[in-house]
Amino acid sequence: MKNLLLIPLLLWGFSCSSPQKGKEETLPNVLLIYTDDVGFGDIQAYGGLIPTPNIDALAKDGLMFTNAYATAATCTPSRYSLLTGEYAWRGKGRGVAPGDAVALIPPGVETLPSVFQRAGYQTGVIGKWHLGLGEGDGPDWNGEISPGPLEIGFDYAFILPSTGDRVPTVFVENHHVLHLDPEDPITVNYQEKVGDWPTGKENPDLLTTMFSHGHDNTIVNGISRIGFMTGGREALWRDEDIADELISKSHAFIERAKDQPFFLYLATHDIHVPRIAHERFQGITDYGPRGDVLVQLDHTVGEMVSKLKALGLFENTIIIFTSDNGPVLDDGYVDQAKEKIGLHQPAGPLRGGKYSAFEAGTRVPLIMQWPKKIKSGNSEAMISQVDFLASFANFLQLDFNKEQAVDTENHWKALIGDTSEGRKGLVQEAIQGVLTYINSDGYKYIPAHQGPAIVPWGTEIETGFLLEDQLYYLPGDMAEQNNLAKSRPEILGQLKMELKAIVANEQ
Repeated sequence: MKNLLLIPLLLWGFSCSSPQKGKEETLPNVLLIYTDDVGFGDIQAYGGLIPTPNIDALAKDGLMFTNAYATAATCTPSRYSLLTGEYAWRGKGRGVAPGDAVALIPPGVETLPSVFQRAGYQTGVIGKWHLGLGEGDGPDWNGEISPGPLEIGFDYAFILPSTGDRVPTVFVENHHVLHLDPEDPITVNYQEKVGDWPTGKENPDLLTTMFSHGHDNTIVNGISRIGFMTGGREALWRDEDIADELISKSHAFIERAKDQPFFLYLATHDIHVPRIAHERFQGITDYGPRGDVLVQLDHTVGEMVSKLKALGLFENTIIIFTSDNGPVLDDGYVDQAKEKIGLHQPAGPLRGGKYSAFEAGTRVPLIMQWPKKIKSGNSEAMISQVDFLASFANFLQLDFNKEQAVDTENHWKALIGDTSEGRKGLVQEAIQGVLTYINSDGYKYIPAHQGPAIVPWGTEIETGFLLEDQLYYLPGDMAEQNNLAKSRPEILGQLKMELKAIVANEQ
């Protein structure tokens, strides 16, 4: 069926802007590398000090965006918005998901992979999921795990169910836990301890990586996690091997799909906690485990590029490199991230970080490389990850469900560098459901909010919360130091109205 769908698309002919009469072109492959907790200043191309030569090569030969955003300052809502074209805050229960959450994207919802499927692409997701699995009482870890990625547009899935610091610490391939012994069933509980496996709180002497806050439940591989589990010993991952496993599965997927266009969503675990690099990367930097896993992430990018080149696919593959939210140093483990940061600035010139309403919470690196079409350079176009769905649908000349994917906009020309015009405005989500708004002139509105000034669980990151409204002019104040709310009330009022209209879906 997919080959039949592909035939008329090929006959249309595709180019960056509009089809050329009499000339057929092969649809490009798309590799979306979605990293975890990588800040605006973490990559050398963006001013970082830790070596990232493979990512820098993407930036040098591709289009590097300086005004691009994830939709939220935490992972689950950013991932939800990227895949569905809808801001996560429009529905309840889309905050940071526990490891046993039910599927947050139910079957039938319009998604980015479903758009690619309709265009005849082979679609795959490999890496961190963190969008829930199953229904009812949650995923059946010992049986068929459904619904999940395969029910929303992916043909193949090899995933971490949530993230590395949460149980269960097993891989799920398509609908089943990989290497599960039925005689050793998995039990997961996020309310109370199950089984007799030791925990970090009760047995800190068994830890190879000490927790700093939270993360003191079941110990797996010398690391205590959030949540309790028992069973599944043969299925447990070794943290040191996660990056290599994702590379291996990605290479295998590309090998299988190389004869037709493919869309691969590679969601790396790096550089999220626990930051456990493979032994060959441990100590490779002077920045501790956080620096080591950043180099490991760069290695992953290099391995993906090398595979594409070896198969002759590189020239006609769109590679997108970006992050789900901003940076954090201490996110629950004692790994010297803060002590060894030196002069490296993970957020670059921005204020705040992961969880924050300030810019560092959501402004992230974004690199688009497509050697066959995209010219190298920099772009200041305002881009949101929620727009990937509409933009690729436009490129593929496909309709999509605009009533459900209500927030996605077509900015294809900006993504490929044909224009510097991006969004007119975008909404960002911080912790506690605080929504900020930025317009295309660069004015940013943070509403008054009665919340803590510092993220309350030990990260030492500013939340951006004040009891009064805040207004910043980002082009001249990227660090958000000069609050203009009182001196520019007319602009503040306009942004308030625009945000209210978007929330009400009246834009």
